[in-house]
Amino acid sequence: MAKILLGFIIALAAVAVATMAEGCNKDREDMIRECKKYEMFPATPKIDPSPACCAVWKRADIPCLCKRVTKEVEMEWCMEKVIYVAKYCGKPFNPGYKCGSYTVPPVAQ
Repeated sequence: MAKILLGFIIALAAVAVATMAEGCNKDREDMIRECKKYEMFPATPKIDPSPACCAVWKRADIPCLCKRVTKEVEMEWCMEKVIYVAKYCGKPFNPGYKCGSYTVPPVAQ
């Protein structure tokens, strides 16, 4: 009985991990499709994002997405614009939060 229960728990954990990975992949695809044009270099001008982009930001698993931000991603996506879009969409990053190697700066007084 214990082996069956352990097998069930392992299978359940595997399904949960796969589901979380899929959700983050969908968030990534949606973010690219809806927000990329607002978050790419050059750093200026900062353009207010569309309602569709904000909808992605509001439901996305940001910690999961930030874990996937590599140096290569940071060379293409302007993290200052990412922070701007997040704030505009009502889901700002906290100062000190790390997304990839980028650390969100303190709020200017």
